[in-house]
Amino acid sequence: MGTSSILVGHYDYRLVALSVFISILAAFAALDLAERVTASRSGSRLAWLYGGAAAMGIGIWAMHYVGMVAFDLPVPVMYDWPTVVLSLLTAILASAVALFIVRRQTMGLAQTAGGSIVMGGGISAMHYIGMKAMRLQAMCIYSPGLVVLSVFLAVAVSFVALQLAFAGRQDHSSRSEEHTSELQSRQYL
Repeated sequence: MGTSSILVGHYDYRLVALSVFISILAAFAALDLAERVTASRSGSRLAWLYGGAAAMGIGIWAMHYVGMVAFDLPVPVMYDWPTVVLSLLTAILASAVALFIVRRQTMGLAQTAGGSIVMGGGISAMHYIGMKAMRLQAMCIYSPGLVVLSVFLAVAVSFVALQLAFAGRQDHSSRSEEHTSELQSRQYL
């Protein structure tokens, strides 16, 4: 019977800060692009949806990978590029679903819940596919309870994000309508 030892690593907090900064930029870009997808005409809407999904998905993925690189282990870590690309495509697909849902004129609880399950599931899949891309002289062992908790949190945070994105879009839309009404009323004075 062999002995097992736990690898102890440490974080490069500069890279952790960069990861957080990337996530903030990706969130701002996602909110802006959600608004543009909704406001665009039918011909350009698809282009905004694809562009928005790519920007948001790449932002989520970059934040994840910078966070992974920030964790320094005492053994060399390599990455399997086809698996890395699969994790990127998963993040982009999850982002496309989120933007598709937020672009609707109305969004009920069922649509938000369904969207958050797809988006949170996509983010979780991106994470665990990304972890599967790691090539190192060690085994990754997951706690089933923590895996379930991480998926639940991804879905819950996605639910809140979808609600905020839709509410922000509605708020901006109502402010634009008020501004237009004010300009029209000034014309008659």
